[in-house]
Amino acid sequence: MTQHIASAYDRDLEEIQALIMKMGGLVEAAIMDGAESLETHDIALAEKVRAGDRVIDALEEQINEAAARVIALRAPVSKDLRVLLATVKLAGSLERVGDYAKNMAKRTSVLAEMRTVNGTEAALRRMSREVRGMLKDALDAYLRGDAELAESVRQHDHDVDQMYNALFREFLTFMMEDPRNITACMHLHFIAKNVERMGDLVTNMAEQVIYLETGEMPDEARPKGDDTSVTLIDDEGV
Repeated sequence: MTQHIASAYDRDLEEIQALIMKMGGLVEAAIMDGAESLETHDIALAEKVRAGDRVIDALEEQINEAAARVIALRAPVSKDLRVLLATVKLAGSLERVGDYAKNMAKRTSVLAEMRTVNGTEAALRRMSREVRGMLKDALDAYLRGDAELAESVRQHDHDVDQMYNALFREFLTFMMEDPRNITACMHLHFIAKNVERMGDLVTNMAEQVIYLETGEMPDEARPKGDDTSVTLIDDEGV
């Protein structure tokens, strides 16, 4: 971040940045814990993810209040203002990713009572690991002011979409082969779609980092690989 003559201003910005990194670390853990609880049917771990979402929500509120206070007191301009506006958007995206991780954990208790669908939960964990890696890189790009790394995150969204497409086709196959798989596959499909949406949100974060560093949003449309053309009810926050 730009150094300022007013050291108090620098401290304000550094404190907000530290809150973003703390929030990001909690969201990273929620993604992987949610995926692990799903694969292992660990109800206690799933409950930990659900309870931890309240901390993530509180951090978003704290970041928004801190940013609003700095804008009101310091009247920042140019890149300083971009920093604060981008940070608020980053916090909003992190909160939504946390919601999706919570929803993954919520379905664990339901799926634990059903028959396992041939390795799909492990595939969802691999997909979640990919998104978590994107999130780590997006946060690193934010911390280092690295637009090139942020652009790399944008490009990786295509990989997540391809993983979702493969899982979608697997779910269809399992449901056609045995109607007893239908209910479990529907739950798993909702989870897969939510993980894919996590990837979209992390990609939005990467674009905010690019905007922060260059003053412009990326011109090129990012590659999208979701070719399922399925509209689902969004269960975010349910």
